Amino acid sequence: MSNSNKENIFLKFKNMSIDSIPKTILVAVVLCLFCSMIVSFAAVNLKPIQDVNKLRDKQKNILQVAGVYYDGIDIEETFLSFEPMIVDINKGVYSNKFDPKVFDDKKAVSNPILSTLLIDDPASIGRRTNFATVYLLKNKDGSLDKVILPIHGYGLWSTLYGFIALEENCNDIFGLQFYQHAETPGLGAEVDNPKWRAQWNGKKLNNKNGDLMIQVAKTVNYKEHHIDALAGATLTSNGVDNLVKFWMGESGFKKFLVNLQNGAV
Repeated sequence: MSNSNKENIFLKFKNMSIDSIPKTILVAVVLCLFCSMIVSFAAVNLKPIQDVNKLRDKQKNILQVAGVYYDGIDIEETFLSFEPMIVDINKGVYSNKFDPKVFDDKKAVSNPILSTLLIDDPASIGRRTNFATVYLLKNKDGSLDKVILPIHGYGLWSTLYGFIALEENCNDIFGLQFYQHAETPGLGAEVDNPKWRAQWNGKKLNNKNGDLMIQVAKTVNYKEHHIDALAGATLTSNGVDNLVKFWMGESGFKKFLVNLQNGAV
């Protein structure tokens, strides 16, 4: 195309009405490109801050479920009291294959080498990581105070991610808390209600024979193992019941908890 033709096209475009279709499309395209550049720039530059905030929120939830959090606490410093460890779930022992400070349980699930496809899948998670990060809270003399285990499973609308804290005997529950979910406000989201969460304190996972008995249900069968189902949120309650049984059962952390209890990890 000759320079004269280019100039004619430019002049023709320049002389068009400001609200003409070509000029409107051009403005829209330029605006979209500008906005996408701003968003991309913000996403790249804010990612380190977002990562730090996500880490602090995770640490805060671990402190809360372990009962050592209070307003104004230095989360980073207090979290140093916890010893993160990688557990080989299949073997029920600690693993030194990964650095617990950087290992990502969620990413491991998408790696077929580091995870297992589930056939029996009551928690509806599809795959289960073969390695998970647990957190040990020690007493001043080095003895175990509490062990905090990651748990997750599907509720009604979403996957619930949380932690369960167990006493040193690995059977008495100290607390349970979810830090991420999208359940219905006022119904399934009542898993965040402090009164409902308080029910978990003091309940036992297993009976004297070692059978897993913990249950979220409307009907009380065994009081020391019973958690009241959420009113009007049957499917979320069933989801919590299933995910806790899964992770505290044979397919989850049970082998590790038995070994930890017996000092065989």
